[in-house]
Amino acid sequence: MLALFSVLAAVGLLTVLIAWGKVQPLIAFVIAALVAGLLLGMPLQKIPGAIEKGVGDLLGSLIVIVCLGAVFGKLIADSGAAQRIATTLIKASGPARVPVALTITGFVVGIPLYYNVGFVLLVPLIFSLVYQSGRPAVALAVPLLAGLSIAHGFLPPHPSPVALVAQFHADMGKTLVYGLIVAVPTLIIAGPVFAMSLRHIRAEPAPMFRTELRPDAELPGAARSFFTALLPVMLLAAATLLQMAWPGANGTLSLLANPMVVMLLSYAVAVFTLGLSRKQPLPDVMKGAQEALRDIAPILLIIAGAGALKQVLIESGVSAQLGAQLGSLPMPPLVLAWLVATLIRICLGSATVAGVTAAGIVGPLVQSSGVDANLMVLAIGAGSLMCSHVNDSGFWMFKEYFGLSLKDTFRSWTLMETLVGVFGLIFVMLLSLLVSKG
Repeated sequence: MLALFSVLAAVGLLTVLIAWGKVQPLIAFVIAALVAGLLLGMPLQKIPGAIEKGVGDLLGSLIVIVCLGAVFGKLIADSGAAQRIATTLIKASGPARVPVALTITGFVVGIPLYYNVGFVLLVPLIFSLVYQSGRPAVALAVPLLAGLSIAHGFLPPHPSPVALVAQFHADMGKTLVYGLIVAVPTLIIAGPVFAMSLRHIRAEPAPMFRTELRPDAELPGAARSFFTALLPVMLLAAATLLQMAWPGANGTLSLLANPMVVMLLSYAVAVFTLGLSRKQPLPDVMKGAQEALRDIAPILLIIAGAGALKQVLIESGVSAQLGAQLGSLPMPPLVLAWLVATLIRICLGSATVAGVTAAGIVGPLVQSSGVDANLMVLAIGAGSLMCSHVNDSGFWMFKEYFGLSLKDTFRSWTLMETLVGVFGLIFVMLLSLLVSKG
């Protein structure tokens, strides 16, 4: 009981520091880890070493992947490939199926782009469609933003899924394949189906956000844009499926299936297809990389802090105790992990913080229960997207961009994110039945 109280106290302190005190998350995590170590009776001289080891172990396994994902997504955005994908899908769908096209757009563009980048990049496209068609802005926006959100929470190479894969020692390729299986039906429900109930909400988009889209002549071709943006997914999925079909495959296939190698190859291809082949000098193509790495730094610091807290819980011995206590609860491990992530998400707002913090708490369940680690990543990802409200920056971005009241923002944005979290868990549980049988 004392061990559980100590963990709850540390997480409670973390919540107060970030949500109320606005303390930078890395600092808050280190303080929480120190307090946890003291409460759990760790030898004083071992606490700093555990914190340093936790930071190094977690960042060491994923920093290259996350950074390559950031620069890759930035190039997709800066080159105009994301806009080309969006306009191509919308034109191909026809006026009657614009919500479906926007759903696919959000998901496809959301795979290489981080959420905030995708939001800022694609909202002007939504406003353009609103002015052209006269359709309600919120009903058009929700399908697209649901696609962005699901990719952000479920699919590598986004930072939170990548960090969870590292913490649970899951397989990046399998997580991606399972994530795609879970994401598609979740997206249909939380996107175009849910959006049909939002047609009565009237938005008043702020004039400052009505930016002009780039002319078609300045954009790369559609085939080139789709191929480049989806290349990491295609490579990871293909390598994973080949390894599943031929478990004894040679080292070359294992090397090509490595996520770091996949992201490096994808970025090299993108530099050529979206830059050099369009007569852009290499220094110009590389300019966006510096900005992307600056943008991703805060997320890496959050992941580093989560690693510090996790290592203190492991070295204190409480992690194993907590795993045994949680495992004895009359609740499936995947549901329990989802619930922990949901509670932290409601308290803290950040999906990334919620995901990596929950992983540190429920990590022992993977060992003690034998649950599939890849599905645990997805269950926590679903929980980390739940119930977005006033402590989440995404909530306020949506409200201000579309000029909504708080009531309408809760009715649209918060409910959409909650549907993503709930149905994400439902489809993870259904998939677990098939995986366990297999």
